[in-house]
Amino acid sequence: MGIWLATLISILLICLISLAGIIALLWHENLVRKILLLLVSFAVGAMFGDAFIHIIPEIFSNVTVANMENNNLLASALLLGGILLFFIIEKFLRWQHCHHLPNDDCHRHNVHPVAIISLVGDGVHNFLDGVLIAASYLVSFPIGMATTLAVLLHEIPQEIGDFATLVHAGFSVKKAALFNFMFACMAFVGGISVLLIGPEIGVIKTILLPLTAGGFIYIAGSDLIPMLHERNTLWTSVLQIIFIIFGISIMLAMSLFE
Repeated sequence: MGIWLATLISILLICLISLAGIIALLWHENLVRKILLLLVSFAVGAMFGDAFIHIIPEIFSNVTVANMENNNLLASALLLGGILLFFIIEKFLRWQHCHHLPNDDCHRHNVHPVAIISLVGDGVHNFLDGVLIAASYLVSFPIGMATTLAVLLHEIPQEIGDFATLVHAGFSVKKAALFNFMFACMAFVGGISVLLIGPEIGVIKTILLPLTAGGFIYIAGSDLIPMLHERNTLWTSVLQIIFIIFGISIMLAMSLFE
């Protein structure tokens, strides 16, 4: 019962972090809207950093020496599969949004498919956060607390970037906050699943970690970076580069807590 309570409280804290974006807007809406593309730049850095600094090293740290070649191949295949999966999902969403509309109407559609793609990726990511927190508490309470702190610090910049992405893609402020919170609550699904089927945690991480990394690489590289080319002044470009590096740096700093 103690493990369940600690896990659920920790996950609730993680979910509440998803409201960081709306709090920032309430603090100074005009300022946040002016720096929206900078927040998207931050999200690019955070997603790339999360994939290459946290998730991918975690994938290959689980590879066993006894069957290293086959496990490396499987992990790499699933990573590429994640990129392909999110490409297919976006193709389907664009087709669903646009196949009944003239091309001009399609381009003017209110909500860009990147919003849905981002939510899917964020949902899987938060599911894994719940998985990692619950698994850590199953090992020991101190490790569970340490993992919660690492995930909490990691989620603050990630959720602000996710919120900015949704607003930029066409969601209203209220809708972006609601959907961001709803998909953040996928952490409860992950955590409760692990507490119920703890012995199968290795299988879950083996499959979902590479798919998540591939999804983040696809979102950041295929959808978010093209948004940053919409305003191509020298000063704006320099600021975008700085914020991408800042996002990566935050993810690098978070690795010190792992």
